[in-house]
Amino acid sequence: MTTELNVLGTPLQPCCYEPMTGYYRDGLCRTNTEDTGTHIICAVVTSAFLAYTKSKGNDLSTPLPYWNFPGLKPGDKWCLCISRWLQAQEAGNAPLIVLESCHQKALEYTDIETLLAYKHTL
Repeated sequence: MTTELNVLGTPLQPCCYEPMTGYYRDGLCRTNTEDTGTHIICAVVTSAFLAYTKSKGNDLSTPLPYWNFPGLKPGDKWCLCISRWLQAQEAGNAPLIVLESCHQKALEYTDIETLLAYKHTL
């Protein structure tokens, strides 16, 4: 059980276990100083986002068996880098996010109002 908080100020909830996500591959969008991508946004990926991120050099849809990565498909949840999510948001391609699973560190990069506008309802 983590004691880390989400952007709502409550305990950080798991993002996804299938496929296993997070910098630590523990299902949580938590980070540390070695995580240069700052994987703290729990997104529900869309085909538009997958195409967008692939166009930027980060193909998340192609499986990489060597890394035990199945490739993402629309509807999958995944811990995204905050910088890529913000870039996609500016370009109109940001996927919805699960606020309860987005690490509070995201508030160092954007405001809660922006995040609330992309809230995925369960």
